[in-house]
Amino acid sequence: MKVEAYVLLFVGVFFGLVGLVYWLWSHEDAGGIMLLGSFLLGCVPGLYYLWWSRRMPRRAEDDPDASLEDGAGAVGAFPGSSIWPFVLGLGATFVAAALVFGAWTLGVGLFLAVSALVGVIHESRRGGLV
Repeated sequence: MKVEAYVLLFVGVFFGLVGLVYWLWSHEDAGGIMLLGSFLLGCVPGLYYLWWSRRMPRRAEDDPDASLEDGAGAVGAFPGSSIWPFVLGLGATFVAAALVFGAWTLGVGLFLAVSALVGVIHESRRGGLV
């Protein structure tokens, strides 16, 4: 996980420096805030990965002397197909559309988002399609 952490921290530091230079040079607020957001989008998960990399056992990907056999085995469990991520995305789209088209889409979006959350929780408890 250290490699992933260092890549994300590099991205965060890069956007932080670019944002600082941009703001000092232009004094424009919108671009500076967007570059600050990009800085945070790199540093927050990068610091989280770095924090976890010190607490987890060393992975084969992190060991420079690891062989191919060290990384063999089961990768993990992946969930089956589900309709609920699509419904949640549709709900988020309607919530965002409420900023443009009015409050009536907010109700539709919140209904879809809440029903998707209830559906995915119910599906994960039952262990199958709902």
